[in-house]
This record gives sequence, C-alpha cells and structure tokens, in this order.
Amino acid sequence: MEQPAVAQAIVGLGVNNRPLVPYLLARTPRIAVADRLPEEALRRILAGMGADPARVLVLGGPDYLQQLAALPGLRSVYLTPGMVKDTPELRALEARGVRLTCETDLFLQVVPAPVVGITGSSGKTTTTTLTGLALGRWAARTGRQAFVGGNIGHPLLPELGAMRPEDRVVLELSSFQLERVERSPWGAVLLNLSPNHLDVHGTLEAYAAAKSRIFRYQGPDDWLVVPWGDPVVTALWEGVHRGRRWFFSPGDPGMAGYRGTLVADGYLWFQDDHGRQPVLAVQDLRLPGRHNLANAAAATAAVLAAGGAVEDIAPVLASFSGVPHRLEPVGMVGGVRFINDSIATTPDRTLAALAAVPGPLVVILGGYDKHLDFAPLARGLLQAPVRAVVLLGATAGRIAGALEAAAGPAGPPFVVEHAAGFDEAVSRARALARPGDAVLLSPACASYDMFPNFEVRGERFRTLVQNWAGEAAGPVSEREGGV
Repeated sequence: MEQPAVAQAIVGLGVNNRPLVPYLLARTPRIAVADRLPEEALRRILAGMGADPARVLVLGGPDYLQQLAALPGLRSVYLTPGMVKDTPELRALEARGVRLTCETDLFLQVVPAPVVGITGSSGKTTTTTLTGLALGRWAARTGRQAFVGGNIGHPLLPELGAMRPEDRVVLELSSFQLERVERSPWGAVLLNLSPNHLDVHGTLEAYAAAKSRIFRYQGPDDWLVVPWGDPVVTALWEGVHRGRRWFFSPGDPGMAGYRGTLVADGYLWFQDDHGRQPVLAVQDLRLPGRHNLANAAAATAAVLAAGGAVEDIAPVLASFSGVPHRLEPVGMVGGVRFINDSIATTPDRTLAALAAVPGPLVVILGGYDKHLDFAPLARGLLQAPVRAVVLLGATAGRIAGALEAAAGPAGPPFVVEHAAGFDEAVSRARALARPGDAVLLSPACASYDMFPNFEVRGERFRTLVQNWAGEAAGPVSEREGGV
C-alpha cells in the first residue's frame, strides 16, 4: 500500500520542536522528521513519545538536509531555533515555494489567549518569570489562568487545549525563535539590544531585525513595552510600531506625559495620565543590581499593560530572589563568596554583574566564541574592583588581548591567569581570592566549547563550590551543633 505524501516536516527534534510531532500528527496523515542524529536514535525518541512509526518518515544522519530537500510535495518545514539558515538545501526548498517556519509562529497563530512576548539581549528570563508570577496572582484572584513558557525550556503547544480567551500567556522569546515568525504577540516587551549570536545571525542588523519581529506585525490594539531613551531600541520601533507604547526606566528620566514605570525618590512608580502610583520601595526589591531594577520596572509595565494591578506585581518583586545561574550565590568557602552568573554569555551581561557584585572580585571569563567585541568589557574590568581574572576557553586569547590593549604599556592592575579547563579555572580563582572577596563566574561567553549549555556550566560551578564547602565544614560530628 502506497504511503501518503509528506506535506509537513520537522527539522530538529530538540525540546522546542518535540511538541510539534503529536500536534501535526493529529492534523495530517504523515509527517517527516529530519535531524543529524542517526535514524535509530530518532526512532527511539519518537517511540518514547508514542508516535506511530508508520506515520513518521525518519530522515537521520549527516545528510539529513539532502534527504529532506529530495522529498516531493513538501509545503511547510518547521526549523529548530538557531539553525543555520543559509544552506543549499534550505535555499532549494524556498525556491520550490516550501514555507520555512517555526514552532513559535504556529503557536502564535493558533493560541486562543492573549500572549505577552518578552525578548531582549539580557534579562529575558528574569522579566518573564516576574511577569508570569504576577499574572499568576492576577489569574488566581480573577478566576483565570496564566501560562508561562517559551525559551525558558517549556514549550506551550501541548497546553493549548487548556487555554481560554480570558487567560494570559507569557512567552520568553529568543532571536532564534523570532527570526521566522510572521505575526507578533498581543503584548510585547523589548528589554534591550546589544550584540549577541553574531555567529548565527551574521550581523548586528540581522540580529536586531529578528528581535524586532516581536512587534513588527502588531496592530493599533496591541502594546509594546520599551526602555525610555534607549537609542538602539528606539531606532527599531520609531516610525514602525503601530500600537500603544509603555516605557520603563531604572531611573527618573523625565517621562512626564508618558505611560510606564520609573524609579524616583527610592521607589518604583507606575505613571499614567492620572499621575504616579508607588509600586515598591527599591530597598524591598530582593534582586541585586541596576539591571534587575530595569527588569522589575519592565515586568511591572508588562503586568499592568496585560490587565494586572500593582497588588499583583508588588508582592512578587518583594519576594523573588532570582533565577538560577543569574547572580546566584552558591556558597562561601574560607570567607570567600562564590557567585554563579553562568547566564552571562555576552560582555554586556558581565558588565552588569561587575556593577552589581561588591568587590574585591576574582572573575572567571571565557568560553565559546560568538564573535563579540571584548573591548568594552576590558575597559569595564579596569574600572571595577577586580583582584584577578582567570581566563579559559576559545576566547581566552581575545579577552587577554583586549585587556592588554585597554590597559596600555603598564598592563592590567590585577593578576591575569589562564586555565586549561573549567575545574582548573575555578580552583585557580579560589586560590587567588582572599577572605571577603567574591569569586564571580560571569564568563561573557557561551559555554559550547566545554558544556552543552550555560546551565550545565553553572551546575558544575555549584558542585565544585559545595564540595569545597562540605570539606571545609568537616564531618557532622565536628560541626557546631553536631552530635
């Protein structure tokens, strides 16, 4: 019996794309799944998902794209986020009129509830979490539901059936997820924009264009939250955005007459045409650093724009202590604090960490090369209370060169060491630190030359520190209060 033709294909069977398998199989007789993994490995994954093997054409191995391009009758191909787009096979598919799309665009097309999308070069997960927690409180008191997912590792396609028009969805969106969308969410938050992922996007302009899709297709009834006075972000939306705008600022920039959130006189305020309303005393915000004050201001604006109230966001800001791997204290050994900021995969994030963590500091830097400029980071290190820097990974030489160029003939006023591996880097940082110092893992680089992702890198840092803390404490019977 001849198998039905395959009209839809999924490329990449990672976390983001897996929910597409049951979704598409419920709506079409047969699909294709293509991935560089061997066919047997793909079949095992699909079997674990309960997919009918007779209805899934598996294309695996190093030539998976060639196999895909040879399929007749394809109409849509769902690409995994971050996939290199400029390949002969994908160009050939587009030339045939095949639509290259993504799971995010499908979700935005079919979701029945209003979506609040959050993106930016940094702060996405913290702002998404704050917004989701606050809208969860709003939902509980109004008989609705709030769903949180997206780039935080939780696809929401499987939860579509539980969503209603009166609910809210909060979606963290990366540039990889946005670059193929052809529709924008009801509410959008663009936190900031600085060079990132240039190894994939190629240019800052292409990266910015991907980010701008979060609001590009919005209409007059939609809304956008953006930072006040940010020339890079303003250049993206000015003259293009057609909806309502809210602004946020971690300071008091003179936003009179504009709707949004700002910080003045020791308080975070909400401001509209009727005046200002206090949200929270800054001293009651548990998250450290000016960058987190900006995240809190952005989340507050998003919650209020989405229909929530000050009573929903204020308790969240007062109680939320942070997301793992984001300026996360993981222990103290010998009077030295150890701070896990493994999320810092760009120089800008590390600069924010340097401003937020009291010194003296021993900073661990380096990793996978995304072709970013380290000159601003070098200048920031020279101005920060740095005792030592430990470099590792593919970018160690580039960071060292940037430091030498910024410092001039005299060289940096602190110790710069190189480590052959991650464990050695953390051990050297511990040895260089003195009681009262902080060892800061804030690499300014991605982790892919040593780890699968920044989370695994952060967990390894945590494990090393906690092992040392346990050794320093000694057996239970020797500890204070032990028996």
